[in-house]
Amino acid sequence: MHQETTIGARLRALRRWRGMTLDQLAGQAGLSKSFLSMAERGQRSLDRRSHIAALADALRVSETDLVGGPHLGPDPVQSRPHTYIPALRTALETNGFHQGPAVERARPVPALAALMNGPIEQHRRRYDYVGVGEALPDLIDELHWHVSESADEPTQRLALETLVEAYMCAAGMARALRHPDLGHVAAMRADETAVLLDDPIARGKAAFSLVRPNASNWHRVKGMAERAANRLEPHVKDQAGRQVLGMLTLNAALASAASRDLQSAEHWLREARALSGHVPDDLEGNWQAFGRTNVAIWYITVGVEAGKGGREIAELAGAVDVRKLEAHPGRKTCFLADVGRGMARDPRHRDEAIGWFERSEEAAPQRFRNDPKIRESIAVMLEQARVASQGRELRGMAARMGLLH
Repeated sequence: MHQETTIGARLRALRRWRGMTLDQLAGQAGLSKSFLSMAERGQRSLDRRSHIAALADALRVSETDLVGGPHLGPDPVQSRPHTYIPALRTALETNGFHQGPAVERARPVPALAALMNGPIEQHRRRYDYVGVGEALPDLIDELHWHVSESADEPTQRLALETLVEAYMCAAGMARALRHPDLGHVAAMRADETAVLLDDPIARGKAAFSLVRPNASNWHRVKGMAERAANRLEPHVKDQAGRQVLGMLTLNAALASAASRDLQSAEHWLREARALSGHVPDDLEGNWQAFGRTNVAIWYITVGVEAGKGGREIAELAGAVDVRKLEAHPGRKTCFLADVGRGMARDPRHRDEAIGWFERSEEAAPQRFRNDPKIRESIAVMLEQARVASQGRELRGMAARMGLLH
């Protein structure tokens, strides 16, 4: 179990290990000395991707070194999803397109596609990693069997299309549980599969998974995200294509904010909002829930990454129709958590932040209790807590996340 309470505490240990002063680190990372001093003392959150990337680069360490890997606590809701990572890793490491299948037989492809698009997708939308983990490794094995053994081109294409979604699902689960390298391998597998399909929409889907905002070199990621959106745009002919393009533009907006290019971030958010006007606002039916409501949620996500907090985030939250989120618990928990993170930055709104966090945890506890950004916000709030009632609520959350309290 990791014993560091905040990312700032780990930052201090890594800085001293490198023999750097606060002045040196602040200068190289482009951050203020006072901010870093407060972060090291647990008084300011290090939950912005741009800050984490800049500090990791200055310290010459990986983001995982700075943020920490999987946090395995005693709470079964938090820890049980991690037991499915070994099987997922085996499926990713033992399947390929230039070798024989890892299994000797498989269920029919239509049944596998129905499993991926039905139960597994529903588990994914609820961030139920236990449900995903129980079914996904076998599904990947069996889809590869069909790609290798099927002589029927339509069946093989359906297997490849389903495999793109399966690998994307694997990437999302691995990253959420703090296995970023495994997540990147899964995303690369999705891209390899989409290349075999020779379908620009499938390539766009895979790009959304491959160019996810989790890397340290944000300027490079921003370029990759923008190129993926521009590459897909000429091939978009229908609503399905617009949904994929829309999610790529949202990726580009977040990557721009993380690379501190707020003008580009605003440009890509406007592009996403324009695209959302040409598709139904259907979180349950649209690919990755793209639509007006999801774009409104991403405005908050990008805003938090850009440093907004307090009333600014509250105003953005007011533009989201919360009733629509009941159809998609995953989007709901992300919305609630990002609002909580933004509100937590302003001491005047800390009580409100706790309420947002409580609702987020209720919506999808497995994701909430494994999210490093939420973990950091709660750890810092715990350090700052002075009111007994506030402390009790925070200590309860901290206990379920495996934080010292």
